[in-house]
Amino acid sequence: MTSSGMTNKTKFLSIKSLIIWVVMAITTLSLIVASSINLYSQINSYKETLISDIQVMAALISNASVADIQNDAGDALESQLQVLAAVNFIENAHIYRLLENGEPAFFASYNKTGIAPVKSRAEQSEELADVIITGNLAEVIKPIYENETGKLIGYIYLRASAEEVDEHISESIIQTLFVLIACVVVCFILTLRLQRAITHPIKNLVVLVQRITRQKDFSNRAELNGIKELDILIEAFNGMLERTQGHIQRQADAENEYRTLNVSLEEKVNHRTLALKEANAELIQTLEKLHQFQRQMVQNEKMASLGDMVAGVAHEVNTPIGLGVTASTMMLDRLVDLRKAFEDKTLKASSLAKFIAESEENLNIIYRNLNRAAELISSFKQVAVDQTSENNRIFCFSKLMDEILMSMRPKLKRVEHEIKIHCDDSLYIESKAGPINQIMINLIMNSIIHGFEFIEHGIIDINIEMQDEKKVCITFKDNGKGIPEPLRKRIFDPFVTTKRGQGGSGLGMHLVYNLVTQALNGSISVQSENDKGVEFKIIFPVKRVDPSEMPRSALF
Repeated sequence: MTSSGMTNKTKFLSIKSLIIWVVMAITTLSLIVASSINLYSQINSYKETLISDIQVMAALISNASVADIQNDAGDALESQLQVLAAVNFIENAHIYRLLENGEPAFFASYNKTGIAPVKSRAEQSEELADVIITGNLAEVIKPIYENETGKLIGYIYLRASAEEVDEHISESIIQTLFVLIACVVVCFILTLRLQRAITHPIKNLVVLVQRITRQKDFSNRAELNGIKELDILIEAFNGMLERTQGHIQRQADAENEYRTLNVSLEEKVNHRTLALKEANAELIQTLEKLHQFQRQMVQNEKMASLGDMVAGVAHEVNTPIGLGVTASTMMLDRLVDLRKAFEDKTLKASSLAKFIAESEENLNIIYRNLNRAAELISSFKQVAVDQTSENNRIFCFSKLMDEILMSMRPKLKRVEHEIKIHCDDSLYIESKAGPINQIMINLIMNSIIHGFEFIEHGIIDINIEMQDEKKVCITFKDNGKGIPEPLRKRIFDPFVTTKRGQGGSGLGMHLVYNLVTQALNGSISVQSENDKGVEFKIIFPVKRVDPSEMPRSALF
């Protein structure tokens, strides 16, 4: 049902009609119930009176018939029964005498003038033991006993007319209906007066509300009418009008004040808008400078890491090259001595043999140290190229980790921490080695500097495995002191460090996050608790390569 349909139905529903219908319905129902109960009581009373009269008459006739039945004076009894003509409601009275065989036989009767005799009903003595009213007739059969012995000697059948009862019932119904209609009419008149007393003030109030709605004049007031509840409603309505009027007045005053202030406010807004634009432009310039400074700091962090590696590798390469120089110098000295002895023709076989032995030993020393230096330089060269390169290449992940650890040997040999690499030697992938290189170096140095602070022997576990055919997962764990929860939530933010003023820039983990998410298109998560170490999980897409299908020159 639509709202319009509901509105059309409720248009005709009013307090006036509600009061009339409700009061009349309650009153009519109450009168009908009361009248029905009263009428039912009267009908029962009429019937009970008729039954009582019939039972009294049956008892009187029974007592009067005992002697005549004993004396076999049927004619005398029949003449006595004629007195029943004075009783208007008695129509038939039959006396039956019991024979010696116990069968009832007709003895005497009375039949009202114009009423035909009734067929013998003696055999229905048990059924008519109580007065039975059928239609407009009432019937009863009573036994007749001897006075001395109490022996059953006969029956009396009595039939009476119930027309008088029906007439009384009809009169009672008519009287009840008349009284009911009169009461309903009186109730209707009183209801009309009641609804006028209630609805007239409400109607006046509705008219006032409609007038206020149309004219917007809240200075009008409703008048009291003497009905307590309506007076309370009217007083509340008048109070609402007064408050509304005051609110409208205050609103008008506020609007006037607003108009007066609006002109000056527009000027202030214009001045402040101009100042805000200038401040905003200055803020944008400052923010751009801050971004440039941040990018520069990240780049400096990369170069500082590479420079630190250069210094460490240079120190590491210096030792084998120095040993090679020393060994070659000794060979030159021995060669000068040999040449002099040869020229002086004092060269002995033993001196030549000694020279050959020393030369072999020195050459072995030179070869081993130069080979070690070559390996260091080759590893450093590959790591340096990776750190400055963003191009994809094919490499063996385990060998890449070995190259990274070799390039970090100058720093790692100063500490007693253990780094365990778990990676399949047959894992060849195509990806960007440079970002992976920088990520692992930063994570390892972060554990050494921060995680293993005041810890002599720490363990780093790096597990590398394919998560599926297109992604690799790097799990980096250490058993250090962990990361506090407030710091863990901001670990990847720039300039977050616990070594402020001690050389820490706070850009290491920010650089790691950028390399994972931007350079490798992957994700990184961290889990850590105090004194329970830290775990970084890095997942990024790669292309796995089968080394058997690649040319040997392309494998790294």
